[in-house]
Amino acid sequence: MNISRTTTSMVQRNILSDLNAVNAKLSRTQEQAASGRSINRPSDNPYGTARAMSLQGSLAGNQQYQSNISDARGWQDASEAALNSITQYVQRAQNLLVQGSADTADQTSRDAAADEIDQIIQGIKTDANSTYNGSYIFGGTSSSAPPYAMGADDTYKGDTGGSDPAVPGVLREIGPGVTLSINTVAQDFLGNGQPTAGGTSDDKLLGVLRDVSAHLRAGDGASLRGTDMSRLDTNLDDLLAARARNGAQSNRLDAALSRLQDLETATTKQLSDTQDADFTQTMMDLNTQSAAYQAALRAGATIVQSSLMDFLK
Repeated sequence: MNISRTTTSMVQRNILSDLNAVNAKLSRTQEQAASGRSINRPSDNPYGTARAMSLQGSLAGNQQYQSNISDARGWQDASEAALNSITQYVQRAQNLLVQGSADTADQTSRDAAADEIDQIIQGIKTDANSTYNGSYIFGGTSSSAPPYAMGADDTYKGDTGGSDPAVPGVLREIGPGVTLSINTVAQDFLGNGQPTAGGTSDDKLLGVLRDVSAHLRAGDGASLRGTDMSRLDTNLDDLLAARARNGAQSNRLDAALSRLQDLETATTKQLSDTQDADFTQTMMDLNTQSAAYQAALRAGATIVQSSLMDFLK
């Protein structure tokens, strides 16, 4: 029969091994308490690490979509400010047209009204050349150059991106696989001014205002009271429709942002549940393991000391 003999060195190795195991567990708990996380390296929880990485990726994507929406919202706020200013110009032009079309209006007052109409045209084109973050917001996808030149030339210089289905507009991705065209094309409501020789009028705002100015200077009250008035009213309706479309897009952006914020809150909670340590439980474990380690140290010291004394005897 073989009899195993336990030597002092074996006892010491066992004690040291046990102390190292307790110390390693205590160290992990101390690390969790210091970092506030239950996962500090992949080996702590491989499944939890993969889930945490997936959730962090979702959060990063969510935040990018929110950033895109913020940029789009700024673009549309700038568009609304410019469209509101143009609306006020048109309403002022309507008042001047009514005053100038009256039979009691003399030519001097009509000429003064025509001068103001000319300035209104320039003011409208200035608003049409509004920018946001260095981009011209009403020129379609041609956002690096102003859509209208100041002066007598009323020809639209941009493209139809955003109004022509064949030409995508200025797009922003506001969700997974979801893009929204955020721009309004000035040509849709301002047009290209008066036609060239032999051409036909597009009956858009700039051309109508040029006609109003010419009829005021010519004292043509009949045209002012007739077609000019109705054409200007129609263009005001078109302008208000453009503002309504811009407002609808803004509402959609607001709804998308609200959903993304709710999703961010839920995802953040899931990430916290996955990788954050339970502070109360961690502190209880830390106290328990610390006490166990101190007890193991005392017990080990006693055993080792007794073995040495027995050897000396």
